Amino acid sequence: MKMCIISGSFRFEGDVSWYTVNLDLPPNKRWTDVITDKKKDVSLYPVKCSFYECTCSNKRIASCLATTDYSLHCEVVLFNIFYEVFTVCTSLVAEDVNGNLIHARNLDFGLFMGWDLKNRSWIITEKLKPLVVNIDFRRNNQTVFKSTNFAGYVGMLTGIHPHSFTLTMNERFTLDGGYIGILEWILGKRDGMWMSFLTRSVLENATSYESAKALLSDTKLLAPAYFILGGNQPGQACIITRSRTHSISPLELDVKNGRWYVLETNYDHWKEPLFLDDRRTPAMKCMNQTTQADISIKTVYDVLSTKPVLNKLTTYTTLMEVSKGTLESYIRDCPNPCMPW
Repeated sequence: MKMCIISGSFRFEGDVSWYTVNLDLPPNKRWTDVITDKKKDVSLYPVKCSFYECTCSNKRIASCLATTDYSLHCEVVLFNIFYEVFTVCTSLVAEDVNGNLIHARNLDFGLFMGWDLKNRSWIITEKLKPLVVNIDFRRNNQTVFKSTNFAGYVGMLTGIHPHSFTLTMNERFTLDGGYIGILEWILGKRDGMWMSFLTRSVLENATSYESAKALLSDTKLLAPAYFILGGNQPGQACIITRSRTHSISPLELDVKNGRWYVLETNYDHWKEPLFLDDRRTPAMKCMNQTTQADISIKTVYDVLSTKPVLNKLTTYTTLMEVSKGTLESYIRDCPNPCMPW
């Protein structure tokens, strides 16, 4: 494996714009600024269809549709379906020697959705990068939570409830996967939640690490997932491995026994990752090389900038500090030579 990037040698790049979503407004008014600014970038797919407007029963998708042109309805709904089954990521929560928690993630998307031979990049990945936005969700003029999103996507993959908890979601590949849950949902069996709508609900309504953990562990889902959760106290971080019905073998921080960080890609922590897609091993080597004494926002960014943790699928990196209530994101590019995933 190549050496990890040395702290300070890799500059932060690709700042992401901030928008405010006012939760006091009617749902069909909340996303107007985002969609107006990003409207030309939302058209990712050549197909145009309007029947999704009638079949879509989720209020949040409907509110987003209400702010878009009729011709974009299909694209907006496809966004919200694709993220249930096509997202690969790296997420981690680390505790420094002072007990402060840093939560960070790379969001990778676009695998097997078209390779651009000329530019050596994934077509959908590159089209998504202009859609990355940071959102400050407010009620009564006060921040409820913050999130890194794609314009047109109304679920949450990355977010912070300031001073309370941080949350990211990674896809989990199992035979009883998202395709089955989505098919059941289409056929009318709708007793499970979309993963990213659960995270949205948790970020908006949970008020503590414990309450967020309970909801993420026990709520029935359409698809299996990994929820990576950080709290606001030393020792409060875990990986919640979910089947569609329950939590399996949660992994907690255990600083006294040397586990000062938890790290998840897209494979169960008790199993070896797929040899063709091993981002876990290099990421953990970089974390161990950094050491708890030197962990910081900059060094975590360096870990997530080391190939193949950074790869051609990576759209953005987000860094969160719960004690400061901060979320910052950067659009990423992986210079050649770079792994496709």
